[in-house]
Amino acid sequence: MSKTIIATPNAPAAIGTYSQAVKAGDTVYMSGQIGLDPASMQMVEGFEAQTVRVFENLKAVAEAAGGSLGDAVKLNIYLTDLANFAKVNEVMARYFAEPFPARAAVGVKELPRGALVEADAVLVLG
Repeated sequence: MSKTIIATPNAPAAIGTYSQAVKAGDTVYMSGQIGLDPASMQMVEGFEAQTVRVFENLKAVAEAAGGSLGDAVKLNIYLTDLANFAKVNEVMARYFAEPFPARAAVGVKELPRGALVEADAVLVLG
């Protein structure tokens, strides 16, 4: 099975040795996104703004792969403060409809660039 590298200028450029996403067959493995504005590569301010930016970045990568967030089957969310869990649910409801993807939410000590939230996803297209 071949793999295709997915890249879009509508999401932040990779800041390390990884791709924004890799498509293998009908499955798209999306790298973690933090609240970086793709135009400025600067972190947006505040938890809600970062969460919105994370989902906008994931949406852009999903679209570049030929899909949408509606194709997500698995989502992982990393939070530096689990007290923000309810806010994640509130923002996530703006981007996903039932049936929702499977999801994990994990509390972590810190994230790249001082981010407060990060998320990655797996899509199945078709």
